[in-house]
Amino acid sequence: MGVTKINENKVLLAIPVYNEEKHLDAVLDEVGKYLNNVLVIDDGSTDQSKLILARRSDVCVVSHKTNCGYGRSLIHAFHQAADCDFDWLITMDCDLQHEPSQIPHFLTAIAADDADIISGSRYLQTDQNDSSPPPERRRINQMVTQWINHTVGLHLTDSFCGFKACRVDSIQKLKLTEPGYAFPLQFWIQVARHKLRVREIPVRLIYHDPTRYFGGDLDDPETRRQHYQEVFQTALQEAGLDISETIFSE
Repeated sequence: MGVTKINENKVLLAIPVYNEEKHLDAVLDEVGKYLNNVLVIDDGSTDQSKLILARRSDVCVVSHKTNCGYGRSLIHAFHQAADCDFDWLITMDCDLQHEPSQIPHFLTAIAADDADIISGSRYLQTDQNDSSPPPERRRINQMVTQWINHTVGLHLTDSFCGFKACRVDSIQKLKLTEPGYAFPLQFWIQVARHKLRVREIPVRLIYHDPTRYFGGDLDDPETRRQHYQEVFQTALQEAGLDISETIFSE
């Protein structure tokens, strides 16, 4: 496998933020050790996140006036990376479930130059120090991952991990509109439709707060599963694909 020397100044790190005052400074201090170009998408925070970001001169901040959703923040990051002529975009969360110390692993995978999407997986390998996810979250993750693998021929082990590196000119081919937490379902279907090369790399499974909420009706697991199914079916139809309803039976 060849290794290409990468220009880290052409890599943008994007972090969606919604009410992350507890961890925000610590995460930004840490990611700055690995990359200089850091974009924070403040998705209408109502806590002290805005004040924290206003004090920092080491990050670029894009603010949504109201909470638009996790998917909308990622879409904004994709557009920003393209508009600013970056080669790669790395996305990660700000709740300490994604370790900044793993950024170099993504840079190494980028340098291998054999993929368009490098996606973190919490299930490729296990560590005795890893956390246990809430059972219903693990169950729904497995279910959705099976839907995706079965219908579009991917071989994912973790469809919902937001710790990713994306080749910018490749993701420009995608037409992404899903604003909320169901964003990965639309994302993976379009990735497969455009035949982008996908590679997973292991990241640690960390759950500091298993009681953390999705918000609204999505806090109910069955409602969340039904929402994901609806988004998935719509995304398949938009891609010109159709599937049997039997795939959704447990």
